Amino acid sequence: MEKGATNVKVPLISKIAYGMGDVGCNFSWMFVGNFLMIFYTDVFGIGMGAVAALMLFSRFWDAINDPVIGALSDKTHTRWGRYRPWLLIAAPLTALVLILTFWAHPDWSDTSKIIYMAVTYCILVLGYTCVNIPYGTLCGAMTQNIEERAKINTFRSVSAMIAIGVINIITVPLISALGGGSDQRGYLLIAVIYGCIFAACHIFCFSKTKEVVEVPAKQKLSLKTQLAAAAKNKPYMIAVAGQLLFGLTLYGRNADALYYFTYVEGDAALFSTYSLFIIIPSIIGAACFPVMFRLTGNKGRAASIFALLTGISMFAMYFFTATDTPVTFYLFSALAQFFFSGFNTAIYAVIPDCVEYGEWKTGLRNDGFQYAFISLGNKVGMAIGTSLLAAVLEMCGYVANQQQNSAVLSVIRHSFTTVPGILWVVTAVVLLFYRLNKTTYNKIIAELQSRK
Repeated sequence: MEKGATNVKVPLISKIAYGMGDVGCNFSWMFVGNFLMIFYTDVFGIGMGAVAALMLFSRFWDAINDPVIGALSDKTHTRWGRYRPWLLIAAPLTALVLILTFWAHPDWSDTSKIIYMAVTYCILVLGYTCVNIPYGTLCGAMTQNIEERAKINTFRSVSAMIAIGVINIITVPLISALGGGSDQRGYLLIAVIYGCIFAACHIFCFSKTKEVVEVPAKQKLSLKTQLAAAAKNKPYMIAVAGQLLFGLTLYGRNADALYYFTYVEGDAALFSTYSLFIIIPSIIGAACFPVMFRLTGNKGRAASIFALLTGISMFAMYFFTATDTPVTFYLFSALAQFFFSGFNTAIYAVIPDCVEYGEWKTGLRNDGFQYAFISLGNKVGMAIGTSLLAAVLEMCGYVANQQQNSAVLSVIRHSFTTVPGILWVVTAVVLLFYRLNKTTYNKIIAELQSRK
């Protein structure tokens, strides 16, 4: 590791490689978030109640493994750094588990299905944690320059938006094309392809990035000490709250999306059309974060503005449909995705800056441990969003592959428009309290350097 990493300029190839890491993440986790729930209910033949229970249970599992993996990555010391080796080893193994997760057995007994679902999903969550926490933490280890970090996260978000757009456009048609009429076969072959992409992207990220931020002298810190330090880090606690709301809103809506186009709009293929309309706004919106950051000088404030505009756009979508008023529906869809992409860049850009604030405030630097709770907040939000959606749909009488009753259709429609719209506004209010601006951050970095 090199000293004086404050003003390190990250090479273009490293920024691209870091962005490719999030391409890999999305070919795994966004695929899971958007398609796994409907795969379980409509292909595997598992009841909504069991799926809802799994989503909640898995977050208790996350509460254990996220901080453990974060702490272990902080303690990793190799010639490649602390975080990069995890990408090299864990990504290929996780790819194999992804394939097993989408290996359906609809002829099995209900008990066997539920056991298989629970085991494969919990192992997948652990594998993804072993990749995503070191990957997310790596940004802060590449440089301490606040502008460079903003650029790195812009590369990450633009790459992610492209990957998400591609996944959403091609997955439904690929299920049909590869499956030859069998969704069971189609999902499995897609999981094989996406798993290979996931592994390859993280190996590339490992090979073309470098950790340069100086590692503090080894600190033996108890869990209680680290939690107490995190509690004193106000920007970090706001970032955790933002991630919790982010996960709740994003993944709940994403899990609902295919149900929305299948049952409310009446054509699952419209999901690909919708995804096609929003991919360009996604890319442009992600690239606009540096502009908003320059205007506000505060990454949290930039995220708040993007969240507010996302919420307004999504709420407006309720009054239109893709079949009856397609122009207006797709216009607001594009606006919502544009603003969301800016938010997505901003919310991840605040995280490494909180690490420096925490080191300045408490004297402790534990990048991986702090990112673990950011990840946990996001996953808890995901669990609440997806399990609540599944539970309400079951309560209202959802039946797979059948015409749904009016209550189910109403839940699906509101879950795609008004509910996330309101939650995005709440997220905007929370992030208004993020006070770590560019001027304050640079003073903190200067003081940390003088201490060393």
